[in-house]
Amino acid sequence: MQGAEGQGRRALPPVHLWNPDNCGDIDIVIRADGVWMHEGTPIGRPELVRLFSSVLRLDDDGYYLVTPVEKLKITVEDAPFLAVRVDRNGGDLVFTTHVGDRVRAGPDNEIRVEVDETTGEPRPYVHVRAGLEALISRNVFYELVEMSELRGEHRVVRSGGSTFVLGPAHGAQA
Repeated sequence: MQGAEGQGRRALPPVHLWNPDNCGDIDIVIRADGVWMHEGTPIGRPELVRLFSSVLRLDDDGYYLVTPVEKLKITVEDAPFLAVRVDRNGGDLVFTTHVGDRVRAGPDNEIRVEVDETTGEPRPYVHVRAGLEALISRNVFYELVEMSELRGEHRVVRSGGSTFVLGPAHGAQA
């Protein structure tokens, strides 16, 4: 299964097929905590955020909201989505984002963990679709660590036939 499962949602628009001219920038910022801002104010309507997220695309030069006739560049501080839930479905891990996307981790939707050079804290991500990732929230990451197993000197989880390293065994105790 590739990309967002879209359970409970209509199908995502084919933004990868749309190639309108770049119309410039729009003052929309997706903060590192997943809050969508417009002109410095949080977008308070979840339906509008979900709509915008469905037309979000990552190009070589940044993030864009894309329609068949417009392409507007936005700012993304970290990842455009936040993974707020993880469920075991058989042997797979299914993540739910704050905008309602559901994605099954596996070879097409990998989990990766970076380490913040300043704090030493893990920054875990899961691929959602077409280069777009979700930052895995701290509580969901703790759940993953609890689900993990020790393999050599690392904590790992398995999903979709793939194995993902969460971190060193000494730094991520279950």
